[in-house]
Order: sequence, then structure tokens, then C-alpha cells
Amino acid sequence: MEMEGWKISMDEIRNILPAWVEASRLHAGEGRVASYIPELAKAPQQALGIAVMGPDGSLLAEGDSSLSFTMQSISKVFTLMLALMDNGEEGVFAKVGMEPTGDDFNSMLKLELVEPGKPFNPLINAGAIAVTSLISGDTPAAKMARILAFFNHAAGGADLAVNADVYRSESATAHRNRSLAYFLKDNEVLGEEIDVEDVLSVYFQHCAVEITCVQLARMALVLAFNGTDPISGRQLIPRRYVQIAKSFMLMCGMYNASGEFAVKVGIPAKSGVSGGILALVPGRYGIGIIGPSLGSKGNSTSGVHLLETMSSSLNWSIF
Repeated sequence: MEMEGWKISMDEIRNILPAWVEASRLHAGEGRVASYIPELAKAPQQALGIAVMGPDGSLLAEGDSSLSFTMQSISKVFTLMLALMDNGEEGVFAKVGMEPTGDDFNSMLKLELVEPGKPFNPLINAGAIAVTSLISGDTPAAKMARILAFFNHAAGGADLAVNADVYRSESATAHRNRSLAYFLKDNEVLGEEIDVEDVLSVYFQHCAVEITCVQLARMALVLAFNGTDPISGRQLIPRRYVQIAKSFMLMCGMYNASGEFAVKVGIPAKSGVSGGILALVPGRYGIGIIGPSLGSKGNSTSGVHLLETMSSSLNWSIF
């Protein structure tokens, strides 16, 4: 079934969405729940939920959409925009590049092989750690308070908070991320005045912010309208910085499957290893998905299948 997506109403999507969700749920068996962060291993493998929000606040919520989960790498999109607001483009891109890597999200390879040794982009772990170091605040607590305020603002006045259990679990098992951060320090990407453990504390915390599909869809809606909250009419984030963030989402938002996702789905998206996906249809919808079972490249198997189904059926691709 293929429709002219811009002519389909929310009510028409509502009628077919339950069947799409249940068909995509079957693909959970193709992956497994992340276990390298022990707390994430507790998530239900078969879960699949989605929320789709329109510019008037209309909402579709289907499946396990009330299941809470942590943002993980999805948070990197918003910390990038906050760092841009704090430092401008020149300040941010002095520390991180603008290219996809073709490597795993936690790889150190390019840092060693390619001069000047700065991370290739803000959405891989090394890049996100560098970006986190640029967020203004005198202490880690002050930085995290600003990040939470920014996230809550984008989520329509939500009351998001850090899941302390996930934060502790991430911090205790983050040997690779610590290696990346100290390598960045040695490469002078992290300045002499910066305490590596302080930066990592903030990084682990913003990845461990707990959220639901509906709240994630609300944040995605702001990106779909270039930083303007269409429900309130307020400009929350400068348009240019949203454009930058969405460009990175297209290039590298789905890890090493970003090219395939662009071909098959064709909309900006960012995944996290909790199984969350933030996606958007420019000028139309914000989308939040949770499907904890991950494929080999770290993306939700059922969530990606659901987005493929919807994009194909509703002509969502921007290409």
C-alpha cells in the first residue's frame, strides 16, 4: 500500500498503525537487547512503541509507547545544538569534524590514523564527549542542569530526569569511553583545564536521561519545524543549528547503517542503544520509537522496520 503521505490525515494513519506495529514487532527476534551496559539488559526484547505528533499537537501513540527508556545517543543531537548555542560553529568544529566515519560508534581508529586527531563527527562517542566538554557551566552539576533544562524546553515543558541506575551502570562499565576521552585529552581536543572524569560524568548522565516515546516525539517535532515549537509558536533553537543537527542525523544518525537507512527510509533520525529512535518528517511530524532489540549495527530491529514501512507507505522520504 503506497499513499500520498502529505494528503493522509492523522486519523487515517491511526487506522493502519496498529497493524504496522504488530507486523514490525515480529522483527524483534532478529536482534537482542544491549547488555554491555548491564541496566539496559533488563528491557523487554519484544517491546515496540511509537508516538507520532503533528504540528497542532495531535498525537498517535501505539504499542508500548508508555514504556520509559534512556536517550543514550539520541541525547547527542541536543547536546550538539546546545554546544553550538554556547560556542558558535567555529568553536564547536574546531574540536570535532563534519564527516561520517564508516567505523563503529565507539571506535578509536580514526583518532589515531587521521590528523589532527579530532573526532570525525559529533554523533560518534568521541565526538559527543568533545561536544559535552564545550557546554557552558562552572561545574558538572551546573552543566547537567543546563542540559536538562534544554531537553525539557524542547520536550514542551517536560520534567525529564537522569535514571540513576543506568547512569551508574554506564559509568562503571565505560572502559572504552574512558579510553576515548583520555586519548582526546592527549590529542589536546580536550583542553588542559578540562577534567576528563568531569566531562565523562556529564556525558554519561545526559545519555541516561529517561524519556518516553511521546516526549521524544515532542522534541522531534521542534526539529521538524527548524527549531520552532509549532504548538506554542516559539523559536526554541536557532534554525541554523537545527539544520546542522539534522544534516548529521542523515549522515551518521543510525551508526554504520545510516546510508542504508537514508535509502530505505529517507528521513533524519537518531538511534540509541536503549532501542530508542528519534525521527522526523520535515514540516509535518515528530516521531519517537522504542524497540529494545538491536541489530548488529546498534539500531532497533523492529523500530527500523516500522519506519521503513511507514516511509514507504506514506512517501516520507525527503529524497
